[in-house]
Amino acid sequence: MIKTSKNVHLFSFLENNELTAVPFLGDASSNITVLSLVHNRISEVLAEQLLPYSSLESLDLSSNSISELKAGSFPPMQLKYLNLSKNKIGSLEPSCFGNISSLLVLKINQNRLSLLPDKVFTLSQLQVLELRRNRIRVVESLIFKELKALKSLKMQRNGITKLMDGALFGLENMEELELEYNNLTELNKGWLYGLHMLRILRVNQNNIGLIRADAWEFSLTLKDLSFNHLSRLEDWVFSGLSLLQSLNLGDNQITHLGEGVFSSLANIRTLVLQNNKIRTITKRAFEGLMELEHLDLSKNGIMSVHPDAFTHLKLKTLDLNTNSLLCDCQLQWLGQWLIDSQFQQSCTAVCAHPAFLAGSSVLVIKPEEFVCNDFPKPQISAHPKTAVALRGTNVTLNCSVFSSSDSPMSTAWRKDGEVLYEAQVQNYARYQDHRLLYTTVLHLLNVNFTDEGQYQCVVSNHFGSNYSTLAKLTVNG
Repeated sequence: MIKTSKNVHLFSFLENNELTAVPFLGDASSNITVLSLVHNRISEVLAEQLLPYSSLESLDLSSNSISELKAGSFPPMQLKYLNLSKNKIGSLEPSCFGNISSLLVLKINQNRLSLLPDKVFTLSQLQVLELRRNRIRVVESLIFKELKALKSLKMQRNGITKLMDGALFGLENMEELELEYNNLTELNKGWLYGLHMLRILRVNQNNIGLIRADAWEFSLTLKDLSFNHLSRLEDWVFSGLSLLQSLNLGDNQITHLGEGVFSSLANIRTLVLQNNKIRTITKRAFEGLMELEHLDLSKNGIMSVHPDAFTHLKLKTLDLNTNSLLCDCQLQWLGQWLIDSQFQQSCTAVCAHPAFLAGSSVLVIKPEEFVCNDFPKPQISAHPKTAVALRGTNVTLNCSVFSSSDSPMSTAWRKDGEVLYEAQVQNYARYQDHRLLYTTVLHLLNVNFTDEGQYQCVVSNHFGSNYSTLAKLTVNG
């Protein structure tokens, strides 16, 4: 909390009146340090009206009818706190705050700002800036470059679609950035550059579907990415965030967790993945989360969990509720593990398959009832093989799968963790001995050095997904 000196007078009785100007209070004006004029009808800020308040440190003009701030609106004064929220401010002239350079907190929430002009924020001591609920759609480059001492910037509910490269440049001491309820579509280094001290980033309730590989270069401890459009998490997406302690990815569209995707988050204690579309928890899904204590996997319709998915974790709480489990012999461990870990109260784990176990909780099923008479989830029988090829030749990678279910299969090929959307792929399917046999073939034509990398096939159906081992392609000249 930012403190002001001992208040000589506190004129809160001036709130909720019909005042149309800052009143003159005689000789007492020069001794007043805190002045609140909330809920009046003041339409402009005039320097001559504030001039008698030579000791003023805190001024609250929220809920008035101010429409603009001009250069020279404030006289030279040692103001530390200024609240202009809930007015009708649509424009700020450059240097409108030039005479109050000692300002520490500035609030301009719920106004009509759509443009932040250059040189409007020349406040070298400002620590908190709030611009929530305005109409700012684009944040231009270098707009905050003078705010060297800023620690907190809040711009929620503006409808921001883009932050230009360098938009936050100069904020090297900022610790908290709140951009919730906007229309951002991606996170990238261009506008996050230079935020070396950032600890808390809130970008939930946006339209983020992409996180660039070079986005992070700061020391976050909390990051909220909930209520966005993230559908996949590449294995590099959180690299550089080793100090992160809390990560919220809830209410996105994440379909799977790549192996080792969280491996760089060695200090994370809380991970929220609730209300996504995750169906399979692989062996290495939570690899590297040595300090994880709280894990929320609720509302995902999870079908399968690898027996070793949680073995290295130090979980204190686990939220899991699914009635979609494939209860075969590979899930025999889950019920007893939930009991031994004392998670039976926070977890609902109910079978959907096979039919004779449908609707039953894993907590009450006998071990001998978990059988592997069929394999509805795709099982990879032949993995793609590592290859060495000459530049200019063609390469073929094969992946063979079988399933006892007639649920349609879908396949995807990845290179270095990224889906190859425009790859040349052929798929073949046939039935044999009551099983669906499926082969997917990736054709790499006229290979070059840019084709080198680790390739993997991912095969999915209604009962879950399976991932092949990595096949390395090396191209020689």
